[in-house]
Amino acid sequence: QVQLVESGGGLVQAGGSLRLSCAVSGSTFSVYNMAWYRQAPGKQRELIACIFSDDTTKYKDSVKGRFTISRDNSKNTVYLQMNALKPKDTGVYYCNVDMSSFRPHDWGRGTQVTVSS
Repeated sequence: QVQLVESGGGLVQAGGSLRLSCAVSGSTFSVYNMAWYRQAPGKQRELIACIFSDDTTKYKDSVKGRFTISRDNSKNTVYLQMNALKPKDTGVYYCNVDMSSFRPHDWGRGTQVTVSS
């Protein structure tokens, strides 16, 4: 069974940075397009960044130029470097496969990111 374990969240002031990690176990990690999702308070979970198996990336417009997704296939880990954070980036961050291409794994607990103004 695939397990997704997100970490690296926290409380940060606007303009600050965080680096999230997601460790994936129990799957052939390198074949999947992986993604980070965010669920803001009172809102649905949304895709914010995706990295394909060939390492190409795509981003939600609101995070372009500030967030960078990357992966290390040797460690079965996907990362999200978040810079110039804004209060609207607040939410619980989850990783999973790109659901437009693959059936999602069971969701992990996510990691809370809170950006204060």
